[in-house]
Amino acid sequence: MIMEKGMVKLSVMYPNQDGKKFDLDYYCNQHVGLVGKLLGAAVKSASVEKGLGGNAPDSPAVYIAIGNLYFESMDAFHKSFGPNADAIMGDLPNFTDIEPVVQISEIVI
Repeated sequence: MIMEKGMVKLSVMYPNQDGKKFDLDYYCNQHVGLVGKLLGAAVKSASVEKGLGGNAPDSPAVYIAIGNLYFESMDAFHKSFGPNADAIMGDLPNFTDIEPVVQISEIVI
């Protein structure tokens, strides 16, 4: 699906921190499927990004991974995510001990 002006993007970013765990395989093959099942058709598109590096040569990525979900509106996000937040958040310990950074954005271009 093409991103359209006015859509809402949920970004869940996992800071790259020494001594913390992040299981990318579980995240991609288990967690993303769980989220998709729970949120259903409200999710119009999704992506997962793996951090490769920072702004300086050979510097580590700021985020080890970023998950993005796109919704038609804020209302669609709240109606789908709200009732499922506990199940989604309850799965986090299965793949990470990192406190995620969350941002909700509006697509403007």
